[in-house]
Amino acid sequence: MKYFFAICMAALCFNFSGFAQSKTTTHKVEKGETISQIAQKYNVTPYDIYQLNPDAQTGLKPNTVLLIPKSSGKQLAILPTKKGNVAVTHEVLPKETLYGIEKKYGVSDEVLKQANPFLEKEGLQIGQSLTIPSNKIPKSTAAISEKVVFHYVLPKETKYSIAKQYGITIEELERKNPEVVSNLPEGFKLLIKGIAPKAEKIPTAIEPKKEAVVTNPVKSPSESNYLNYVVKSKETLYSLSKMSGLTQEELITINPELAQGVIEGMVLKIPTTLVLTPESKKEYADLSKSSANTNRKKLTLLLPFNVSKIEGDTVNSMVMRLKKDKFLNMTLDFYAGALIAIDSAKTLGLNIDIKILDSQETKNSSAVASLIQKNNLEVSDAIIGPFYQSNVEKTAEILMPNQVPVISPLSKDLGVSYANIFQSIPDPDAVKNAMFDYMRSKGGNIVAVVDRKKGSVIQFIKENHKDVRFAALTANGGVSPENLKSLFVKDKMNYVVMETANTGMIKSTIATMLGAMASYKVQLVILEPNETLDTDEISYVNLTKLKLMYPSVTRENESPEALIFQKEFRKKNKIDPSDFATRGFDVTFDTMLRLSQDVKYQETIDTTATEQVDNKFEFYKKGDGGYINKGIYILYYDIDLTIKEAN
Repeated sequence: MKYFFAICMAALCFNFSGFAQSKTTTHKVEKGETISQIAQKYNVTPYDIYQLNPDAQTGLKPNTVLLIPKSSGKQLAILPTKKGNVAVTHEVLPKETLYGIEKKYGVSDEVLKQANPFLEKEGLQIGQSLTIPSNKIPKSTAAISEKVVFHYVLPKETKYSIAKQYGITIEELERKNPEVVSNLPEGFKLLIKGIAPKAEKIPTAIEPKKEAVVTNPVKSPSESNYLNYVVKSKETLYSLSKMSGLTQEELITINPELAQGVIEGMVLKIPTTLVLTPESKKEYADLSKSSANTNRKKLTLLLPFNVSKIEGDTVNSMVMRLKKDKFLNMTLDFYAGALIAIDSAKTLGLNIDIKILDSQETKNSSAVASLIQKNNLEVSDAIIGPFYQSNVEKTAEILMPNQVPVISPLSKDLGVSYANIFQSIPDPDAVKNAMFDYMRSKGGNIVAVVDRKKGSVIQFIKENHKDVRFAALTANGGVSPENLKSLFVKDKMNYVVMETANTGMIKSTIATMLGAMASYKVQLVILEPNETLDTDEISYVNLTKLKLMYPSVTRENESPEALIFQKEFRKKNKIDPSDFATRGFDVTFDTMLRLSQDVKYQETIDTTATEQVDNKFEFYKKGDGGYINKGIYILYYDIDLTIKEAN
């Protein structure tokens, strides 16, 4: 690729300086410890530790001995003191719970929330700074003043769902209730918080004691533990479950009439302990028309060129390496697209300094810790990269105290959630869920034809979309045309979700649907790319007749803006842009446009969705921290043999 040779001179100039190893101490890693925790303990930064212990970037192992640099004396977030009345601050780390923090400092839930009123509204979030009241109060006093909370196990509830509901871990749940380690009996009275009275052995009877605070819905819906919710147009059992945080079975248990279907105007009982949080769709806007910020912003791209590795390769020439190394080609394509975005930003007059650095990464290592320190990246307004998710997380962990947004450009993985990670590619489950959400929004009847070999798809649908009916399969694994047709409903669009690579099964499903078109409205749907549909054995014309529909993170764009990008890319690189090149443009240009507004990057994320050449950026905050992109296209084959976006 022609544009590679300009990289080393134009973008990858580094000034390496030695790390001053003055006085150091050692630390033996304990099970479950993180670099952040160790850094806070010794009043240093995570990358200070990485500098002396580069192997630690691949993960910490128990009993490993780390070199710890001498503290600069600058005070960090945690001030671990056990004496006096001075309040202690605690920075919330990943996977921590309120219960665990309260136990660690010996304070009650009530006292902690009094000191941190925002917990009632916002809940516990990674990166929060909590004020821990003076711990002169004996632990026993705190425990006695804390209310006792029980939970009665409903049908089909799991330890996971119960632990998630109360913000505790499964281990904490089992420790409080050793009787349920092996199983979870229906109707069992679980101890969630506080200490049960000694005279009580936590019986399995469903009748609650007066002194207990029961927050799950086992009482009659007429009691004050419930509020009324009026079902709105196009809402479904699935959407109500997603909105309320209850399982579909729990909703039906409280509201038996739901078993007959969801009807607009229906009044449902919802526990007052739950908060209905409908996820309002964001408005799409063209940010290039509202670029008003005059303050110069700083954007850094961490891209895995791995120049030192290339220079040290004495076996393969550059041409041979470009032919063989797919990862390098992907990087260069992304980089080439990003350069077009940078040129476009200059044309618009955006006030942004761009820094492009070699992240020197593999799946299990990178140079991000040293790059952040040597290039003062803590003052960046946003960072794009690295490519591997583990390295994205490492970057976000180091920069979280400075609240620098870290945009993951290519990874679909959802690993450790940090509050400053922005996952720009929707994860596979979100893509499939978007397809089901669309079909429900149209009031459709959804039927699934799934090959027995597609066990993961069957499980996904059964666990997440219980209203979907499965067509019966024949003894040899084929589809039963009679059964499939019997599942169709008059006066509704019948969506047939077909997941199989078997040519015979595909042909039989298509034939049944074509035969039913005289009496029913039908449309064929797939959830994932299906190579069998691209073979000569499957008629493309038949797929257009059934308007084959599928979800996608990208679209085929022939707009004037897209054609300009393609023309500029060909002009500079003598080739057409690949998907990675287009993504490099979209992610970089979108980030620069957001930085050019008169608010912070995260504020534009919270209020505005955008669309570039082939990608949407519609970010939503995750419950456990960070942001995910739900900008997904629903596309279909039209009868004019083109692919269009569904309305």
